[in-house]
Amino acid sequence: MQRSERHETIIRYLRRNHGTTLQALCSETGAARRTVLRDIASLRDQGFIIQSEVGRGGGVRLDPSSVQTTARLAVPEVFALLITVAAQRATQPIPFSDLADSALAKIERALPTDKLRDLRAFLECLYIGELPAGQDISQLGPIDPTLLPVFEAGFLNQTPIGFDYRDAKGHVTSRTVEPQAMLILPPLWYIVAWDPARDGFRHFRMDRIDAPAVCDGPRFRRRHVPFNRNVQSYTGLVPQPAVQTD
Repeated sequence: MQRSERHETIIRYLRRNHGTTLQALCSETGAARRTVLRDIASLRDQGFIIQSEVGRGGGVRLDPSSVQTTARLAVPEVFALLITVAAQRATQPIPFSDLADSALAKIERALPTDKLRDLRAFLECLYIGELPAGQDISQLGPIDPTLLPVFEAGFLNQTPIGFDYRDAKGHVTSRTVEPQAMLILPPLWYIVAWDPARDGFRHFRMDRIDAPAVCDGPRFRRRHVPFNRNVQSYTGLVPQPAVQTD
């Protein structure tokens, strides 16, 4: 279990049980006593009020009113929220969309300046359109959850990403490409990338990508992706608040 997962598990377990023992937290997280103690210290630094008492009747307790005081959301997490709302809005009107936009704007404002800058760059690569009539979606499958953070790292750092790609006939090839944009044609999601081996842009359906990873290699240059007229950028569809810097 990764450090962030242990933190979430500890807080969830404390909230659910209103108090527990250190040994129970060790069993719940699968971590050693020293590791859990470090996790508790880290959670206190984040603003959680965690009380611990030794001896009979003692244990570990979370103050019911305790909340995290620092923004811990990663850019891919916020991006995932934004594109989920955008994709839903592209297919049909969504109820309470104004409240959703307001909540997302508050989340954005809570991000540190560097993360907000990355998020803005991320959103500039997002495009939304309508699926062409007659497109076959019968073989639509799940998307690898590790793909989004890999795409983020490759796009923002301008480094190649690699993956195994399965085409419509089931043939699998290994690709190393330069990620340039993300395209949503509900219900299909694509990564648009420059493929140096083929000297051109290629659209890769996300549900056909396996084992994505950031690759070693020189930084690539950003390219203008020529989309069809019915495809619009996310930043053009949704008003964007100005980025505030310190």
